[in-house]
Amino acid sequence: MSWEWDHATLEALERFLQTRGLLDGSPAPRRIGDGHSNLTYLIRVRGGNAVLRRPPPPPLPKGANDVVREAKVIKALEGRDVPVPKVLATADAGDVLDVPFYVMQHVPGPIMTDRLASAFTAARDGRAIAFGLADGLAKLHAVDWRAAGLEDFGQPKDFNARHLKRLEGLMNLNPTPPSWLTGMAAHLRSTIPTESGDAIVHNDFRLGNVIWSETSPPRLLAILDWELATIGDPLLDLGYAACCYPVPGEQLNPTQELSAAMLADGFPSREEFVARYAETTGRDMSTLPWYAAMAAWKLAVLYDYQHRLARDAYYEDATQAPRFIATAERFARFISGRTR
Repeated sequence: MSWEWDHATLEALERFLQTRGLLDGSPAPRRIGDGHSNLTYLIRVRGGNAVLRRPPPPPLPKGANDVVREAKVIKALEGRDVPVPKVLATADAGDVLDVPFYVMQHVPGPIMTDRLASAFTAARDGRAIAFGLADGLAKLHAVDWRAAGLEDFGQPKDFNARHLKRLEGLMNLNPTPPSWLTGMAAHLRSTIPTESGDAIVHNDFRLGNVIWSETSPPRLLAILDWELATIGDPLLDLGYAACCYPVPGEQLNPTQELSAAMLADGFPSREEFVARYAETTGRDMSTLPWYAAMAAWKLAVLYDYQHRLARDAYYEDATQAPRFIATAERFARFISGRTR
């Protein structure tokens, strides 16, 4: 996924920032982050730095990389008890660039994946980090999405079945999908639970998508990467977070590798993480294994699709999707109290 700013696009960006009262010399965009979807740049604006998010170059699959939708949910959460950056400006495709983009506040602080920031130690700060994640997710799910102006942002009715069906459609773009994908899909389809409720669902909530304070004790300052957000069953978010939570002794799937800092002594167990969310929200966790298996299978479908496209070197590893299925199998053993 490659794209570079040229003279024309830089001039267009400068004019845009000027009209929004944000220009302060050359914005000097610099690529940041290691995401494999939308492109993220640190830019200079009046008063300091900001972050610009745009999709990769066209063509794009229908509904993918919708940064305008991402900006909408972030703006809806501003001023509520959920830490998000402030959206400073948005632009539709054709207004400035050939793609839409938005500019948001830059929140200084570390983003952690396979190692902790230097200010933190696992023994002292591990529980605060894990429980900070659980509490952040609980706060998101407590937001009244209708009052936040997101009535048209998603359809919570029959969310679980529709979500599964949509991912099966992506899986079946492969004329001969592997049995380890289709078998898990069939199991999930036969055990779909009734929705636990409705809430704003982040859909990619994990350690690498949040910003922390620069000093101990760790405080969650901002939740990032809202491009997949919708209105749906909040337990899918928790199941996804559980799927991404690494456990010593288990084979790591790719998103657990991106959270490997949490393997250090001092971090609570996955069960303690889930219990923290349950205690805060009062939600019933009896069906959580289905949501965690669903999240792992969903990631297997997405990674398998990207592997077959062969457009991003990150997805070249053919073991990625099967490792997600191994995670799904572990959770599936507990679905409805049955052993597979």
